[in-house]
Amino acid sequence: MKELIFVRSGRLAWRKRPEPVLAEHSDAIVRPFLAGRCDGDTLPIHQPVSRALQAGMALGLVDPVVGAICGKVPFRGPFAIGHECVAEVVAVGPGVRQVRIGQTVVVPWAISCGACPQCRRGLTSKCATMATTMSDGTLAAYGFGPSSGPWGGMITDRIRVPHADHMLVPVPDDIPPLRVAAASDNLADAWRAVVAPLTERDGGSVLVLGGGAKSIGLYAAGLAAAHGAAAVHYLDSDPERRAIAESLGATVIQTVRRDYDIVVEATSRAPGLRRAITSLAPGGICTAVGYYLSTGTRVPLMRMYATDATLRIGVSHARAALPALLDFLQRTAFPAERVTTLLADWDDAPAAYTARTTKLVLQRPRLT
Repeated sequence: MKELIFVRSGRLAWRKRPEPVLAEHSDAIVRPFLAGRCDGDTLPIHQPVSRALQAGMALGLVDPVVGAICGKVPFRGPFAIGHECVAEVVAVGPGVRQVRIGQTVVVPWAISCGACPQCRRGLTSKCATMATTMSDGTLAAYGFGPSSGPWGGMITDRIRVPHADHMLVPVPDDIPPLRVAAASDNLADAWRAVVAPLTERDGGSVLVLGGGAKSIGLYAAGLAAAHGAAAVHYLDSDPERRAIAESLGATVIQTVRRDYDIVVEATSRAPGLRRAITSLAPGGICTAVGYYLSTGTRVPLMRMYATDATLRIGVSHARAALPALLDFLQRTAFPAERVTTLLADWDDAPAAYTARTTKLVLQRPRLT
């Protein structure tokens, strides 16, 4: 079979690899038929960052945890890429009870068992069971290369999924699969950035600073509007994304206030993080969804102290969010597919995955 690999900045290719097998009784094999490109994947694709990040870590300018996740030379190819997909189940192990062949499922980006203390707390991307299989316990995931485990990427003919009854989340028949193409990661990331904070600030005002985590910011703006935020303001330099944000119920702005109850920082830049924090009202909540690689981010801690602000930052726990997210999509028909700006043929993945577009989704026909 074949899988998509990242070779180097600007170049991807198909590579042959062995078919996966059911290694454990709790495994399943799935065949992806939709694959979204995570916002974070564009960093190495569009910029030759590997050597710069290696040098930055050596000089103490880049946080060394980057190497734990992405290798001592971060994002050095070749490695299998892609960690958002909707798939059909093609085989299950004898211990699988809740997943059946032919089901349409979302496969979360991070591997988790569902039974350890972290998983039971909802920290499914920090599963203690899977951490024991890693050299440093940092991350077990699809699509990040060998430093994150032997799982490969999701743009491939078949994927082995461990702990299948827990990991695989069935998609209800009345949800169009394209609507959940990013549910493995980016859509679930946006969900955690606005839905939980809005339960703490019922009817609160929301600011989304877009541009870096491109699709996450748009999903967050739309979800905030759909969950009854009093105001949803969206700031971004890109006219196409501004139009999408407006179509999802947000108001595009040119300048920001300093009284937002909730801010989603999606620029993935240190100045954006500082701007987000200084835009909070007293007691406000900022969720940062991007990568902040530098050790010199200069978070304005005294400002946070003075305004009683909360900063939430960290990997998304997609598996924990998926049941509520899919239930919401089924009840409301929230049009998450509007964020998709390029729908490309699966076989064209090596070229399409390099496109400079907000949200790429690859597609191919189902088997059934």
